[in-house]
Amino acid sequence: MRLFHGYENAEIARPTVLTLGVFDGLHLGHQLIISTVVGRARAAGAVPTVITFDPHPRAVLHPESAPPLLQTFDQKIEAFGVLGVEQAIVIRFTREFARVRAEEFLRDVVCERLQASEVYLGRGFAFGRGREGDIELLRRVSRELGFTASEVPEVRLRGQRISSSRIRQLLARGQVNLARRMLGRPYGVEGRVVRGAERGRLVGFPTANLRPANRVIPRGGVYVTATLIEGAWRRSVTNVGVRPTFESAGEPSVETFVMDWGGDLYGDVVRVRFLRRLRDERRFASVEELKRQIDADAARARKYFDRAGVRRSLSVI
Repeated sequence: MRLFHGYENAEIARPTVLTLGVFDGLHLGHQLIISTVVGRARAAGAVPTVITFDPHPRAVLHPESAPPLLQTFDQKIEAFGVLGVEQAIVIRFTREFARVRAEEFLRDVVCERLQASEVYLGRGFAFGRGREGDIELLRRVSRELGFTASEVPEVRLRGQRISSSRIRQLLARGQVNLARRMLGRPYGVEGRVVRGAERGRLVGFPTANLRPANRVIPRGGVYVTATLIEGAWRRSVTNVGVRPTFESAGEPSVETFVMDWGGDLYGDVVRVRFLRRLRDERRFASVEELKRQIDADAARARKYFDRAGVRRSLSVI
């Protein structure tokens, strides 16, 4: 996939079929939009293209209410490629850019510069000054300029609209199963493994102390997880929290015990995906009591992984 910072740098050799949006988390709703773009582009011999913005527009216009993002920039760009996008154009969002009229952007950028033959918007998405660039304006301009404009329907789960804000709420409650269903994959974080207090080794369960790059971390507790090491997803149990058995207060941490693996991960960047919540984090009266609980957590995780459907999914998770 080709990545361009700014539409001025894009090299357009063929017409494009495109969409535009923030696409934080790339949940099932976003995936429907992108699969529509990719399918239509392949049918038309065009280039499936995504226009996205960095930073998040709200972080520029209303920083006090800007949401923490579900993905890092690099994670989102990588996911575009996995979904079949051939060209991603990242526009740096500034207050100056926010004043550009939607119709001007459609004429000068989408139509003339990017040669769009078809443009798709997610339901409710709007762009341009004062969010004037809605689907009705897009359709009016498309008729004049000769491209096709369509709105992709929203995706619902249990009668509720799937959205990035809803997924953030679920993760804040530790509801990783429902978040997974809305994302179409388990929620994951990635980060570099750093040295901690190494208490895990003392109790017989060495852990990788992760410094997450992601801003959204599931609610504190113990989870069944999958950890990507050397290109393979490995069974693991992850504690999110402050280690109350050892510390009265401290910075929240993400500590992962990779089962049946004894390698050294210090300094490596690893990915951890949250599959199922086991319990709240709590303080234990002794190290021995903690060890017994970790044994029980690992046993429950093994039962979870031994399910046929989970075993099959681990290869592609």
